[in-house]
Amino acid sequence: MPIFPDFLPKLIASLTESTSISYAQNIHSQSISTPLISLPINTTFLSKGQGSTPILLLHGFDSSIFEFRRLLPLLATQNETWAVDLLGFGFTDRLPNLKVNPGAIATHLYHFWKSLINQPVILVGASMGGAAAIDFTLTYPEIVQKLVLIDSAGLKNNPIISKFIFPPLDYFATEFLRRPQVRANISRAAYFDKSFATLDANLCARLHLEMPGWNKALISFTKSGGYGNFQQKLHLIQQQTLILWGENDIILGSGDADKFEKAIANSQLIWIPSCGHVPHLEKSQVTANYILDFIREK
Repeated sequence: MPIFPDFLPKLIASLTESTSISYAQNIHSQSISTPLISLPINTTFLSKGQGSTPILLLHGFDSSIFEFRRLLPLLATQNETWAVDLLGFGFTDRLPNLKVNPGAIATHLYHFWKSLINQPVILVGASMGGAAAIDFTLTYPEIVQKLVLIDSAGLKNNPIISKFIFPPLDYFATEFLRRPQVRANISRAAYFDKSFATLDANLCARLHLEMPGWNKALISFTKSGGYGNFQQKLHLIQQQTLILWGENDIILGSGDADKFEKAIANSQLIWIPSCGHVPHLEKSQVTANYILDFIREK
């Protein structure tokens, strides 16, 4: 019987795929002090591997570090690799009275980095994590050596759900997102090859919903307006940037990929064929190879 960290939900015991089980067993929690609140924030992360420049992986909206269960082990064969649950998401503590917004997420991420990594990183963001990575790169440019965006958000305005985030619809909107069938449908939509949407994959995508304060943190973040549109700021990114995009992404579509490449001066776009919104899950080896090659480039 696998033994899992006790800060993870009991539902974790229902995982069936060896990749997910092994990944869960290696998740850690660290108390991170920040200026956001007097209490330390118990922050969940996973780190593995060795290398000169660490890779730091940032997950998408209403997601967790489980999003990188296939990619992180591949990157870690050649490089020190970290994944962290952003403030308000995943299994990181959602403390009462702590507002979740892009500024707070960046501050928390900085203090996590300062406490545990404390050297420049290759920053990798997927979907909303891409927007978080862009925001962090603009805020703390000295920390980010190179940037990788995977089917990234950051060129759209407020998410549609924000229209429904006011009482009492805020509660009903999050409870709708909590429904297993809704989560399963979202999971299927993320993949081009629907065979990846297994029961285990669906469970990985909704485990964090069992954490205390999940709905309140999601409401807080959405009310803040989220990351919005970085179009007018992308030219400020000086770091060499790799843009990876699934050719069959029906979540964000394909139009933003070219816009990112045109707006970020030192960037290259690589399309991943027969792949949906989550190349790091659906084409994990291909994605890992592109990232590792990109790191080796001078």
